[in-house]
Amino acid sequence: MTTTAVRSRTERLPGVWGLGLRRGALEIKQFFRQRDQVVFTFAFPVVFLFLFASIFSDDVEGAGIKASQLYVPAMMAAGIMSTSFQSLGVSIAVERDEKVLRRLRGTPMPPAAYFLGKIWLVLVTGVLETAILLLVGTTLYGVALPSDAGRWFAFAWIFVLGLTACALLGIAVSSVPKSSKSASSVVVLPFLVLQFISGVYIAIDTIPDWMLNIGALFPLKWMCQGLRGVFLPDSAQVLEQTGTWEFGRTALVLGAWCVGGLLLCLLTFRWKNRRAG
Repeated sequence: MTTTAVRSRTERLPGVWGLGLRRGALEIKQFFRQRDQVVFTFAFPVVFLFLFASIFSDDVEGAGIKASQLYVPAMMAAGIMSTSFQSLGVSIAVERDEKVLRRLRGTPMPPAAYFLGKIWLVLVTGVLETAILLLVGTTLYGVALPSDAGRWFAFAWIFVLGLTACALLGIAVSSVPKSSKSASSVVVLPFLVLQFISGVYIAIDTIPDWMLNIGALFPLKWMCQGLRGVFLPDSAQVLEQTGTWEFGRTALVLGAWCVGGLLLCLLTFRWKNRRAG
């Protein structure tokens, strides 16, 4: 093969973004082929929403809402974190332990394409999860869709920043488990604790301040608060720790976690498990 032919063939090879898109399509296809995983991924937050909204359905005094309506944006935030932080934290740890990452690292595929593929998977599943919970919330629990463009814009940036921050944290935390067998325990435990101290399962006004202050260090609390500000009336602000939605602070914290999560990924990510050196 001549030099000209080699150069022409090289120029036709897809770039990082093209490879990332193809990798994402493969990740999405593999995800939807595992029907049990699909069902449990999308059904889990819906079932929890139904349970909590059915048990706690009384009017919230002074807030102008029912207790069941508080759970809709909270479960949407938890669903976003589940499809990003938990999903990537477990799946990447498993792929590392099974030497999938090691084999991929030995191919000509740029490392960035692998992560872009994961981001595409997280984006698709996150959008679907949020749409399902929003549909359930509006049809069964009387949650109103935003009536102005400002709140829709707030919903968009909360979703994007929250999904990005949680996805980066999931990639970073995937390096913590020593093996695929311990991945679920290592990743799920902190996620479960954060749900209790961030206002997902328990109303903000009933959680001790010291717990809320710990939860405020992480993205989930701000995703819950921001989404409540989007989908609940302003009268419900009285339930928040500061009595306001704090959209500006929410954007600041989620943005900071996007930067911090990226730095953590760069510092901690490994293509091989600890046993392999």
